Amino acid sequence: MSSSTTRPKPPMVAADGAARAEGAAKNTVLYNGRQALLSLHIVVVGCGLGGLAAAHTLAKAGHKVTILEDALAIGEVGAGIQVSPNLSRLLVRWGLGEALEKIAVLPDGIEFRRWENGEKIGYTEWGPKYTEEYEAPYYHIHRADFHRLLYDLCLALPDRITLRLNSRVTSVDAAAPSCRLASGEVIKCDVVLGADGVKSTLREHIVGHADRATPTGDAAYRATIPTSKMIGDPDLKELIDYPRMVGWLGPEKHIMTYCIRAKKEFNMVLLLPDDGSIESWTVEGSADKMREDFAGWDPKLTKVLKMVPSTLKWKLMSRAPLDTWVHSTGKVALLGDACHPMLPYRAQGAAMAIEDGAVLGNLFSYITHRSQIAPLLHAYETLRLPRATLVQASARLNQKIFHMADGPEQVSRDDSMRQAMKGEFAFGNPNQWADKQKSRELFGYDADKAVDDYWRERGEKEIGWMAEKGKL
Repeated sequence: MSSSTTRPKPPMVAADGAARAEGAAKNTVLYNGRQALLSLHIVVVGCGLGGLAAAHTLAKAGHKVTILEDALAIGEVGAGIQVSPNLSRLLVRWGLGEALEKIAVLPDGIEFRRWENGEKIGYTEWGPKYTEEYEAPYYHIHRADFHRLLYDLCLALPDRITLRLNSRVTSVDAAAPSCRLASGEVIKCDVVLGADGVKSTLREHIVGHADRATPTGDAAYRATIPTSKMIGDPDLKELIDYPRMVGWLGPEKHIMTYCIRAKKEFNMVLLLPDDGSIESWTVEGSADKMREDFAGWDPKLTKVLKMVPSTLKWKLMSRAPLDTWVHSTGKVALLGDACHPMLPYRAQGAAMAIEDGAVLGNLFSYITHRSQIAPLLHAYETLRLPRATLVQASARLNQKIFHMADGPEQVSRDDSMRQAMKGEFAFGNPNQWADKQKSRELFGYDADKAVDDYWRERGEKEIGWMAEKGKL
């Protein structure tokens, strides 16, 4: 990955030393070796997980990619990410399987507990069972390590990918298309992809007016703890020895925990009613206030919270689903949180953004003429918008399920989760991971297969012929 300014220092100083994938992209063949007969210049605005994924797949499809990143340096916060099978199958395909095995954790399952006493009310097995069922593993990983792996994929393609830091996009000419930077420089290209997150400026170009994120009413603390602090306590040792995602559900609040970095760190996300937090991933919260907010919860949790040295806290924001992700010119499109921000209650934000990137790369491996740009972007929207909207709704549903006040509705929820543990039919279960139909739809999805099926059934007939028409 080249830079038109100065070559950035190795990013992700917080990334684990084993989180490296140099050369992985050179050793993989995507799309059965198919590369676009027409090489485009594509600008990706934003260097997050979705932006890096899109840059990598588009470069592998034969295109030149410029990534424009506002930040002066690349960095990620200390937090965990869930890599479900719909995501991990892509990462393995991209050559990251060995690196993931070194640094990620394969959890045994997901467990739900009562907030005040830790009583187990729900469980769904993951581990090897999920790997076999979905032909891809379910991992827990540190966000910085994950970002570093995707960065390395791009770093391995310096002839095709250019990263420009300190390059804030202030406006987009969707007809040209081109991006104007804060410096006044105009960067011309063939396609602009907005991967600039929930605060996306490019989103306004798509919807045609100011479109602000709205508060969900919740905020979240994030914290990580070295497991070496926990392993000596018999009450806490089971959280490390038998790694799984453990969630405590309480009135208006819940806590999710799991191990990351080969079980060297314990990740915590604590959600509660917002009391005026700032919408930022990097604002430090008060660890003492966090402990106060969850006073009276399971004594085991109280022990863990006493070990938290510091925490980040941010306001959870959301946006209503868009009707379209593609500008009317057919040259600008959105991906990831810029068009479908995911609340953390379903743990699919990273997966959906990276699926977007995978679909874009595969679709644009078919391009042979400029007349196909707009139809391919609309095909991307056709493939991705319904799925992302469905997952957004699933996340919002969990916000309600997890935060029920103690009472009849909560008792019914807990009883239903217990029934699912017995192996009874779990369709519509409040433990959405126990709902086999939902799990098949979510985790069984293969972004590349979705494109291949689309192209065989519709794309070749509806878009492929345009290349010949364009030559007339």
